[in-house]
Amino acid sequence: MKKTLFIICIVFIIIMIILFMNLKNVQKNNIEIKQFNAGYEFYNKDDLCGIDVTTVINKAIDNNEKYEIKKDSSGNYMSDDEYGIKIYIKMIINKKTYSMEEIVEVGLENFTELFGEVEFKCTDIEYHEVNGRIAKMVFETVEY
Repeated sequence: MKKTLFIICIVFIIIMIILFMNLKNVQKNNIEIKQFNAGYEFYNKDDLCGIDVTTVINKAIDNNEKYEIKKDSSGNYMSDDEYGIKIYIKMIINKKTYSMEEIVEVGLENFTELFGEVEFKCTDIEYHEVNGRIAKMVFETVEY
């Protein structure tokens, strides 16, 4: 009887340790996602300049390269369910939306020269359903 009770207690303790470790991993992962998102959510405002948008584009490209997000035949990063980030720029002047890849193709230096002091605002932000990480941001020029 004592031996059976001892075995049950040991199994119970092992299960509790495993559950505790899993809970700690989930909490750590949630903290990492919140910190990651905060780096992008900082730019979710109405008073940005083109230099800020360039910074977000660079961050998104670095992220996509880090997680080896694949590109399609036209050089655009393909959407994935966990780590990819897409950035879009809406220009009021010509009512056209440009992807971050189109901006990079023309040159971030050129974009910064032309739009570095132009005011932008973040008009849309989306998150991956799987893990809650930033998936997409849309910036729009502000009309004067």
